[in-house]
Amino acid sequence: MEINPRRVLSTSTMVAPLAARLLAGERGAVARAIRLLDDGDPAGLALLKAIYPAAAAARVLGVTGAPGSGKSTLVDRLIGAYRARGEKVGVAAVDPSSPFTGGAILGDRIRMQRHAEDDGVFIRSLATRGHLGGLSASTLDVLTVLGAAGFPTLLLETVGVGQDEVEVNRVADTVVLVVAPGAGDSVQTLKAGVMEIAHVFVVNKMDQPGADQVAREIEQLLGFKDRGPGPAAAWTPPVVLAAAGDGRNIDQVVDAVDRHAAHLHATGEESRRRRDRARLAVHEAVRARLDADLAARLPDALDHAAARVAAGTSDPRSEADAIVMALLR
Repeated sequence: MEINPRRVLSTSTMVAPLAARLLAGERGAVARAIRLLDDGDPAGLALLKAIYPAAAAARVLGVTGAPGSGKSTLVDRLIGAYRARGEKVGVAAVDPSSPFTGGAILGDRIRMQRHAEDDGVFIRSLATRGHLGGLSASTLDVLTVLGAAGFPTLLLETVGVGQDEVEVNRVADTVVLVVAPGAGDSVQTLKAGVMEIAHVFVVNKMDQPGADQVAREIEQLLGFKDRGPGPAAAWTPPVVLAAAGDGRNIDQVVDAVDRHAAHLHATGEESRRRRDRARLAVHEAVRARLDADLAARLPDALDHAAARVAAGTSDPRSEADAIVMALLR
């Protein structure tokens, strides 16, 4: 692919002042940076290189759970709780993609709009755009931008599609799983995978019938779960009854999150989780680079390969091997 030297010069001259503004916490610079990354602009990637070290100290709190459990309402309350402590809060809320525009269907969450005028809060909605795992392909980049801009507390709300949302465990330092009563056999389905990644359980809508029973069932299931070897095994996830709608017991949720953060630091698990997050970031960057190379150098390769596989004259692994060999050449 031929590189336009004028484009390179334009990118380099734009990145330095934008990075300085972003590191100073200027909201317009944060929005501009995220837009560049969303658009796949080379300036966005150059900017990430300039600001990445400044994002290292940010703490990521993941909030996940099924649709209707009250994740957005809980995140709204957590924003208020952290702001009351004087902490600046960045929020990345992953929404389903519109099948027509590819954008986030819900936009910036309506329930969080009371914080929109607060300079200590920055909320960004992200579209999944077909990315699996309950997150977005640009999630890591957005968290980096928010952390570098001086938001030490980052809240990551997943899309809310059910049991596939285990990827949040690779991104967040602490994962809060929100469960609500009246969702049928929801506690039993937690065995499928999401239960293993949660560090704090929140049984939301505690005023509804069955909330106490849901909490007891989770505690009972936790008693049979092997949390695995090593320091993480010493952590027993607390189960907190809360009502995000009116703010009841939100302080207990924050306390549980703080205790888990202290546990991570004391056991050295904090460093391991951040290494894992860095590994994921590198992996995602490699994958994005390979996708870009494939599109630029072999633009029709996937279509031709798919046609052969669909016709029964080849198979996916053979076609993948051929594409990789062609890229290596």
